[in-house]
Amino acid sequence: MADVVIVEAGRSPIGKRNGSLAGAHPSDVLGPVMMEVLNRAGVDSAQVGQVVGGCINKVGAQAMNITRTAWLSHGGDENVACTTIDSQCGSSQQAVNTAHALIASGVEDIVLACGVENMSLLPIGSDAVAGAQAGYGKPVSRSYFEHYEFTSQFEGAERIADKYGISRTDTDRFGLESQERAAKAIAEGRFEHQIIPIDAPVLGEDGKKTDQTMTVTRDEIPRETSLEKLATLKPVARPDGVHTAGSSSQIADGASAVLLMSAEKAAELGVTPLARVLQSALVGCDPVLMLEGPIPATRRVLERQGLTVDDIDVFEINEAFASVVLAWAKELEPDMAKVNPNGGAIALGHPLGGTGCFLTTKAVHELQRTGGRYAVITMCCGGGLGTGTLIERI
Repeated sequence: MADVVIVEAGRSPIGKRNGSLAGAHPSDVLGPVMMEVLNRAGVDSAQVGQVVGGCINKVGAQAMNITRTAWLSHGGDENVACTTIDSQCGSSQQAVNTAHALIASGVEDIVLACGVENMSLLPIGSDAVAGAQAGYGKPVSRSYFEHYEFTSQFEGAERIADKYGISRTDTDRFGLESQERAAKAIAEGRFEHQIIPIDAPVLGEDGKKTDQTMTVTRDEIPRETSLEKLATLKPVARPDGVHTAGSSSQIADGASAVLLMSAEKAAELGVTPLARVLQSALVGCDPVLMLEGPIPATRRVLERQGLTVDDIDVFEINEAFASVVLAWAKELEPDMAKVNPNGGAIALGHPLGGTGCFLTTKAVHELQRTGGRYAVITMCCGGGLGTGTLIERI
């Protein structure tokens, strides 16, 4: 099997709900990120074998293979094939894993993995709602209920908290730490090389696009808070639940991309790799609790490589809800200083289909910044899935 390396990784700023990226077409957020990642690596779009993108709500502006639309809209070579995949929240991490498989198997030499989501325009569940309203049926059949209870991710997060004995105090403290770590990362300029500026239309007071544009250069979601402020927030799932807006991932808009190739091709092109992809995994888990997937996904990539939790220098686990990370930590027992060291989705946002490549980008650059050797990226996904990727700094 071919040795697979990451040669570049970048992302857009993460826009808050109805913020600076809200009026931008998703293809005009993803497209510039794609092209700048290639530009930074010194790779022409015609040299790419395939583009694999992640997106969840594939309706309206994100329908019709948004990966291909974004590619063509920003000058990508028309002979390069593009695919949009859906592994729910882990979609663009599964894009990275698919790219890994394509290159390792020898099918392609260069693959661009990416993802995008404009949640201001298309909130979570937009595809299901639109289909049902149009009379095209619901996404879950009656036969499903013969096997499983159908729960929301919010309820799943609360049941995980119940199962692992996670309290409101625990989730509030975790939410605060995410904000504090993100604030420090931003103040120290740790994201500056990752972020690719995006030109976006300015919205008027009526929420409609104006003729003006602005260049978005910074993440918008991090906020100052305290345990006292977090304690005043109302639960978002159950009346007595442990999660609030301060301990749940934030609605966000954004895109990200990771350029992978075989080590042989990188040497041929004179491109310097940043990291090596050692293992990748997509696993299933209980679809009722739904969000425990990072636990078996992490175990799988570590066991396949013969490593332990103590060998890992950086963990990027998506902060869909605080209980997801806290339950994972109780099972894996990592050094929490290594877990989301620059903050996670609670502070930085979770643009659904774009988050997997966003986390991968963070992990790659954090290894470069600190000189660490190994990183694990993992995410929980709707329907009971977990994504995992193990990388090694070069």
